[in-house]
Amino acid sequence: MDLYQGLLLITAIHLLAAAAPGPDFVLVAQQTLCNGQRTGLLCSLGIALGLSVHILYSSFGLAAIIANSSSALWSIKILGGGYLIMLGIRGLKAKARSAEPLSGDTVKERSALKTIGLGFLCNALNPKAPLYFVSLFTVVLSQDTPPQNILIYGLWMMALQLAWFSLLTILLSRPAVTRTFQAMGHWIDRIAGGAMLLLGFKVLATSAN
Repeated sequence: MDLYQGLLLITAIHLLAAAAPGPDFVLVAQQTLCNGQRTGLLCSLGIALGLSVHILYSSFGLAAIIANSSSALWSIKILGGGYLIMLGIRGLKAKARSAEPLSGDTVKERSALKTIGLGFLCNALNPKAPLYFVSLFTVVLSQDTPPQNILIYGLWMMALQLAWFSLLTILLSRPAVTRTFQAMGHWIDRIAGGAMLLLGFKVLATSAN
């Protein structure tokens, strides 16, 4: 897969995954509603930086495995594809949520650095992230993928994450938008689930060949 194909695939899948309501969304929403737009943007920056942790160990670690062991790569693709299919099925089963407002409890005001750190830890410590990123990179990485392409993929994913949550912060400055987003959250889960399902089958088909 060439660089541009990889970027297009990563853009489509990662934006859907980021849009699905989860810990990052809840944190950004709470910080924005409680402390304002500036705090939400700083938190979004922290989340994007936290992404670098997963990108580093998954992309470069996987690249090393690809270069040294074809059997290990095959096993990882089987596990990764299976995991994506599991995520896809779970997303397709998503049910509508009640459009309850997010907690409006006052959060103690933090410095810019601490707010960035809050977002960083929220993303970096997400237990669901490792398998997701390894699974995604199994699709776009191969034995002939140049190291600079891996770097470009990683930086692009961080840019997408920052852009999405920055936009979300601006939208969430209006509580009515928050309630609408929550009410439609199950549709986002289902769309993302369908994409994950297709991607999982693609990974399994690639490993079979």
